[in-house]
Amino acid sequence: MTENNFKSGYVSVVGRPNVGKSTLLNAIIGEKISAISSKPQTTRQNITFIHTDCNSQIIFLDTPGIQRPKNKLGEFMLTESKESIEDADVITYIVDTSKRIGKAERSIIDILKEYEGKIPIVLLINKVDTIKKDELLEIISMYAKEEIFNEIIPISAIKNDGIDIYLETLKKYLKPGPMYYPDDMITDKNERFIVSEIIREKGLKYLNEEVPHGLAISIEKFKKREGKNIYDIEANIFVERDSHKGILIGKGGSMLKTIGTEAREDIEKLLDAKVNLQIWVKVEKNWRERENLVKRFGYDK
Repeated sequence: MTENNFKSGYVSVVGRPNVGKSTLLNAIIGEKISAISSKPQTTRQNITFIHTDCNSQIIFLDTPGIQRPKNKLGEFMLTESKESIEDADVITYIVDTSKRIGKAERSIIDILKEYEGKIPIVLLINKVDTIKKDELLEIISMYAKEEIFNEIIPISAIKNDGIDIYLETLKKYLKPGPMYYPDDMITDKNERFIVSEIIREKGLKYLNEEVPHGLAISIEKFKKREGKNIYDIEANIFVERDSHKGILIGKGGSMLKTIGTEAREDIEKLLDAKVNLQIWVKVEKNWRERENLVKRFGYDK
């Protein structure tokens, strides 16, 4: 590998919530780092994913979905998304197979138009395994009319289809550069952060309506036992209302037990070790409105 033919750079991944950003990036690096859910606000802060092969290092920035902020947490998320775009060598915009450009998509396209001609923009149409070919051609044509995309690539993140084409396309737009991170590093986030995301993902999976939006995870203890391949992990799940606490715990503790069991299984895979996971549920009323708590729960620069 010579410096001249090795390429590297930053790729900002944007899109409205639930189009499959985190699913795509977890698939590219082969590990679950970002929480995945069909619910909005799943990704709350920029998460770096690092893909390294023999001739490139592509550093992906998974951004919170771009949407109008409703509280202090939302303001933080919007700032994160915009800063990710400013720092990028390439922008990737992910959409799903909707047949029309909705209000949320339109607002993102308007933001991207500011960067047309300055930063290459690659459009990914995700979930193409769910539609017929003639429908796909219509969607490609609809977005091509916007005239801001350097490339339009159909993919299915969940089926790993089209991802190799996407990676090779990115290399076309990256410049020769150094390896910014060691070649075995896949994220700049530490294990505590990933563990908290795994716990939050299980809450998103099982809880309905407004409860998931108000979840925050705080890892209170993360320690490996001396001389043993066992981790003792203690976590608090914070909710915004007393009624939400009851829903999260469930009848006889059943909901919390389900969340804890599934989280522990994923954490054991991540750490390749046995895990003793203890979870408590606490109430911090309206924490998303309170700047000090938004920062305390890790949503801070």
